[in-house]
Amino acid sequence: MTLELVSQNRSFGGWHKQYSHRSESTGCDMRFAVYLPPQAETGKVPVLYWLSGLTCTDENFMQKGGALKVAAKLGIAIVAPDTSPRGQGVPDDEEGAYDFGLGAGFYLNATQEPWSKHYRMFDYVVTELPKLIERHFPVTSKKAISGHSMGGHGAMTVALKSSDQYCSVSAFSPIVNPVNCPWGQKAFLNYLGNDRESWKQYDSCELMSALSPNDKKIPMLVDQGTLDNFLVDQLQTRTLEQCAEVASYPLELRYQEGYDHSYYFIASFIEDHLRFHHQYLMK
Repeated sequence: MTLELVSQNRSFGGWHKQYSHRSESTGCDMRFAVYLPPQAETGKVPVLYWLSGLTCTDENFMQKGGALKVAAKLGIAIVAPDTSPRGQGVPDDEEGAYDFGLGAGFYLNATQEPWSKHYRMFDYVVTELPKLIERHFPVTSKKAISGHSMGGHGAMTVALKSSDQYCSVSAFSPIVNPVNCPWGQKAFLNYLGNDRESWKQYDSCELMSALSPNDKKIPMLVDQGTLDNFLVDQLQTRTLEQCAEVASYPLELRYQEGYDHSYYFIASFIEDHLRFHHQYLMK
């Protein structure tokens, strides 16, 4: 698979680079960003995959998340894909809504036309992108996953459905129960159709509740701001708290007093998340 270098910048002794490539999963050109820490110049390093939220691209977290300095110290590569397929022929919401269509792929495999041809972000994130990264960059197969808002939803569902592939998972302000919130219901109805049972395969609370005592449960860290405008109606963090208690899931859930839904919140606690993942990536 051919990678096209879009940009590169030296950062904290390592390199931040953007690439584009043709994706088999999404049937269009995709762009991703990768941060390679200084340690990658002399050996292979583990990877943290970061999934961004509604309206974002690969750029938002890399530029505003404050993660690169810590990643350079810890020797962790960071890979940030786009949040949805894009380009000519990729359908979008007819009214240009921010919470559906371009920039709002919800990290699932759509089953409904016209979305099913391109909106296959679950396959892209879980299968195609890691294979590409491990083929072209000096990284190990050890990986963790994290994200924000819709990306937090994506990170958690990916980790819960593919727990054998990840060492740990974390999230900021994740959408944890999309089958019961307006953002999720709108996206799932369009991408997955009327069968609400099929929606549950992309709902963290439903997936956690369905785990058996013998299922693998990888460590999870979630930070949620108490002044997040979306906390009650969209994010429903209390539901996750209840599900984790019933399932005896190894969840560390922290409510951060006075913080909102912004990148100021992410930048304030991103070091905690990187150090959380580091302890499992280095085992």
